[in-house]
Amino acid sequence: MATEKYLTSPPKISTWPPGVPYIIGNEAAERFSYYGMNAIVVIFWTTFLRDKAGNLDVMRPEQAEAWYHTFVSALYFLPLVGAILADAFFGKFWVVFWLSIVYCAGHATLALMGSAVAHTIPPVYLSAIGLFLIALGAGGIKPCVSTNVGDQFGETNRHLLPRLFNWFYFSINAGSALSTLLIPWLLEPGSIWDWLKNLLPVSVSNFLVSPRLHSPDVAFGLPGIFMAIATVIFWMGRKKFVHIPPVGGRQFFDDTVPRQRQRPFLLIFIPLLCFLLVVATAALIGQIKGMGSASAVLGFGVGRPVLAAVVLILGAVIWAIRPVLRYILIPVPFVAMFWALWQQNFSSWIVQAKSMDRHLFGTDWLPEQIQTVNPLFILIMLPIFSYWLYPFVEKFVRLTPLRKIGAGLFVTAASFFLVAMIQTRIDAGARPGIMWQVWAFVILTAGETLVSPTHLEFSYTQGPVKLKSLVMCTYLFAISLGNQFTAGVNFFIQNPDGSVKLQGTSYFMFFVWVMLGTAVLFAIVTPFYKGRTYLQDQTEVASDAEPAVAFAVQPEA
Repeated sequence: MATEKYLTSPPKISTWPPGVPYIIGNEAAERFSYYGMNAIVVIFWTTFLRDKAGNLDVMRPEQAEAWYHTFVSALYFLPLVGAILADAFFGKFWVVFWLSIVYCAGHATLALMGSAVAHTIPPVYLSAIGLFLIALGAGGIKPCVSTNVGDQFGETNRHLLPRLFNWFYFSINAGSALSTLLIPWLLEPGSIWDWLKNLLPVSVSNFLVSPRLHSPDVAFGLPGIFMAIATVIFWMGRKKFVHIPPVGGRQFFDDTVPRQRQRPFLLIFIPLLCFLLVVATAALIGQIKGMGSASAVLGFGVGRPVLAAVVLILGAVIWAIRPVLRYILIPVPFVAMFWALWQQNFSSWIVQAKSMDRHLFGTDWLPEQIQTVNPLFILIMLPIFSYWLYPFVEKFVRLTPLRKIGAGLFVTAASFFLVAMIQTRIDAGARPGIMWQVWAFVILTAGETLVSPTHLEFSYTQGPVKLKSLVMCTYLFAISLGNQFTAGVNFFIQNPDGSVKLQGTSYFMFFVWVMLGTAVLFAIVTPFYKGRTYLQDQTEVASDAEPAVAFAVQPEA
């Protein structure tokens, strides 16, 4: 029998799989790169963006927020492409590796905005190209990285899977905490180092305040270096990972859509998808060339046709896919509303922080650095929730994943209510202390702890073995859908004369009511959900065979 180059099924062990350290290290470095870039995009567009001649040419806050959430929405929609490539054709490892290189290229393009290239190619063009490459790279690898975690486990060590997903989420936030503190400082020097000046040699202090250190090429370039490190770490673990073989394009389509529904589905899906791509391209051209919206570029109103196309695509997908996948979509629209609110800590919350007194612990913090408390709180709350709160609640009521998610939706609404109260004081002319927003982050992080890692684990365990990457897209699609909702709101509220329909306290209260309505509806719907948990079989799989058939564990109520 030929010796296999890579493992194709989990080893029968009761301890941690050998590939776990490489997965955690890769994720920490990759998340440093993404969240470092993510932390400064909006503030760069609204404060530092210049034209080709070097003159300031910044975006309005609502304009920057709309395009930021559009970028995030696209990034979390593109995992569908990565999932199909991984499950059907190339396998997860190679999709992650090659798209990570595209990811690095995106960071490198953004770094050019602070170089001489920006005098030849306008920074807004470089920004669009760089973010497109990052969306393609980061989006494409997302379903593969998450499911690669679960692929390392079988029946004998499946009891460690919930803890591993928490450690996986821990690594995400460790990288995020460091990058959201450091990268904004590299873009815009603050006073965070003032208390260190008397402790450091003069040469070191002078270097830390050097204008050359604080520039777009450094601020956007350092995340690119960390993404390159993440790629190297992932490559080093290639012989430690379990490589689930792809099933092939024909088998993948058959597993996803019954044959009798395939032709009608494609006749509906392909033309509508092409239409949406045309509109998206027109919107980007209109933004870059100053022609206005996609409607202005195409010469007709696209609002209602786009809405109709999205509804028809969703309807066609739900109609076509197999029931086991259809049921997994039930939590998606509800969790999407969580992400519509949560993601705004990188946009509207930063804009709000600019109007607050940010002097805290003897330091004047930058607006985009306040979000650092979110990953720090996550690092604290994950073990507290996992090892204390959840076991305590289990003594009184069975705490299923869907119940955790439902509680998290209500908690998230409370965080935005506090932010709305802060905005009320700002609208009245006051300058409230930033500690109030920190308390809002405490509540938001509690909601995140209940919703995000829970939905991540839920999405993995509820999917058939051969379609793990595709199923993981349901988790990521919720993020995309939520950000598209927020982007749509911010595009809609902009008037032609530059005024805004929804601003200040009313803006935040709008999302409070949306979240409360979503949470109530979720509580009504979820008791009807019945599911099954699937993990990888541990029988040996030949390199040219299909992945092992899954086994079911206890039903999920």
